Amino acid sequence: MAGKITGFFRNFVLAFSLILVIVGLVLMMMGVIWYWFKDLQLGFYTDTINQLKDWNAYILALGFIAFIFGVWYLYSYLKKRKFVLEELKTNKRSELLKKRAELEDTVKHLPSKYKKMLEKKEEELRL
Repeated sequence: MAGKITGFFRNFVLAFSLILVIVGLVLMMMGVIWYWFKDLQLGFYTDTINQLKDWNAYILALGFIAFIFGVWYLYSYLKKRKFVLEELKTNKRSELLKKRAELEDTVKHLPSKYKKMLEKKEEELRL
């Protein structure tokens, strides 16, 4: 069961991290508006904030945590993706052999299409 959930999140990491960032920002803004901008009127958004009253402290903290995790998850994904794509551009077998272990480890944490790309490149260079 855990493998299926991990596989799901691995294949949709970009969408998941963006959703986490957006939800974190919305929740964080709710807390900020409640504590520092109580007079601001934004219709339904402000009405929701006013109904939650003191729960906005927890919402602010939850929003901050969700935002940080989302940004970290997004940065990690983009960094690994960039590394794999740059290393797969090479046509030299020796360069791919040097970084093969690191590439295989990195591909484990990316969507399955990157593993297929690595296998195709290894096949192309006869590794």
